[in-house]
Amino acid sequence: MYVQELEPVAGSLGLSALVAALPLVIVLVLLGGVRMKAHLAGLIGLLAAVLVAWLAYGMPLDQTASSAVQGAVFGLFPILWIVVNALWVYRMTVRTRHFDILRRSFGRLSDDPRIQALVVAFCFGALLEALAGFGAPVAICSVMLVALGFDPVRAAVVSLVANTAPVAFGAMGTPVVTLAQVTGLPLDDVASVVGRQTPLLALVVPLLLVALVDGRRGLRETWVPALACGVAFAVAQFVASNYVSAQLADIAAALIGAAALVAVPHSRRPAAEPVRASVLTGVRSEELDEEDSAREVARAYAPYALIVAVFSVAQIPAVKGWLAKATQSYDWPFLDVFDPEGNPVGGNVFSWPIVSTGGTLVLFAGLATAVVLGVHARVAVREWLATVHELRFAILTVTSVLALAYVMNLSGQAATIGHFVAAAGAGLAFLSPVLGWFGVAVSGSDTSANALFGALQVTAARESGLSPELLAAANSSGGVLGKMISPQNLTIACAAVGLAGREGDLLRKVLPWSLGLLLVMCLIVVAQSTAVLGWMLP
Repeated sequence: MYVQELEPVAGSLGLSALVAALPLVIVLVLLGGVRMKAHLAGLIGLLAAVLVAWLAYGMPLDQTASSAVQGAVFGLFPILWIVVNALWVYRMTVRTRHFDILRRSFGRLSDDPRIQALVVAFCFGALLEALAGFGAPVAICSVMLVALGFDPVRAAVVSLVANTAPVAFGAMGTPVVTLAQVTGLPLDDVASVVGRQTPLLALVVPLLLVALVDGRRGLRETWVPALACGVAFAVAQFVASNYVSAQLADIAAALIGAAALVAVPHSRRPAAEPVRASVLTGVRSEELDEEDSAREVARAYAPYALIVAVFSVAQIPAVKGWLAKATQSYDWPFLDVFDPEGNPVGGNVFSWPIVSTGGTLVLFAGLATAVVLGVHARVAVREWLATVHELRFAILTVTSVLALAYVMNLSGQAATIGHFVAAAGAGLAFLSPVLGWFGVAVSGSDTSANALFGALQVTAARESGLSPELLAAANSSGGVLGKMISPQNLTIACAAVGLAGREGDLLRKVLPWSLGLLLVMCLIVVAQSTAVLGWMLP
């Protein structure tokens, strides 16, 4: 049996917190300072966490290793299981060229580049974030905007800024699923609070995008469709995350936001030539003028409709109960951990939701997609294996970071840091989103930041008398604003539009917006921790 200690180093909470923070500091320095590859930084950080748990906290080595293995297993299933299957669906649409049809469909919605930015970067980007995440929306939307005639720098900036509001529920809800797992809070509770924070960003981001595309004139002339899109997106994300399914939040928001945008008559008007000349300096792809049959357009949209349908059916009470019966729970081997109060921790038991997990549901939708798009079984399997190969370094990164997080949580390192940070008192509500923002800015992943800091936020909240659900959600909601300045995302954006080596230029353009929106989120969380906006919380 291992009982967690809060002050294992010289009986001092401050010194213990300093030692406990070493693995996180090492990862952040290697990523942000040394610029080491994320998977290598994660593995070195994991080694540091194991040594601190074993040598400083006195956790038996077999239990320390077992904690790391459990974190890695959770990284593989359900986290990466979702990501692999979602990206597999996207790859099949690319292989059958239905993704090109989808891109042309978007290009025909409007000739106004400001509206095109909303359709492609905000709405379709959110749909890609919902299905794949991990940089795919920035890369794909940047290329699409360049094909529509956008200047490469402007296309990259617009795509980076747009990739904010949907991130917390991206990759079929992976960040909030991870957050719930590492904090021990119910998924519905965490998703509900996040769904009362990030929709407020969705109200602002479309207005910001039209301003980025065409300055004050863009805001003055297209604020109506931008606001309609933002409000529809925000409402859909709130309703889905609170009352339907966290996994469907971004899909619903993206589709309903796009529908609202198209429904505004102003959105479909051709843009005046002076507007196009001032905004676009790139070359419009001639491929956009190709005609597609209504049948092929319907097939291009089918994969996303199938995912929505599968997840919707899975939420029917009878079906949900049947799927839940397949969940298996096991006493995790070599783990017998108790918290400082002498209560067994949840990590001693591992639950495996074989069928009800989002990744399996996406797999079902993917199989249906293969049939609808006419993908041969052999080709579909080859694409799935190619997806795994493409994500091999991301897989190593996620498993190592989650292994690190589990070692820190189960050994008591996160609890020590949380008790120390709780000394910030009321200021903790303001700092909470900053911690998530910093984690994502360095790691490039809201999932990784939630794994690293989620348990710490909850411990600090309980120590300071704040809502654990509020600060856990704030970690994820603040984190989404760090996505646009993360080195990984900046590199992806530059590579996509042919600006290799100009990451610094993009960073200077998006950093002010990242910091400004972070300040807004910090103020929202502070207000939600008081009577001012406390009524917003469930």
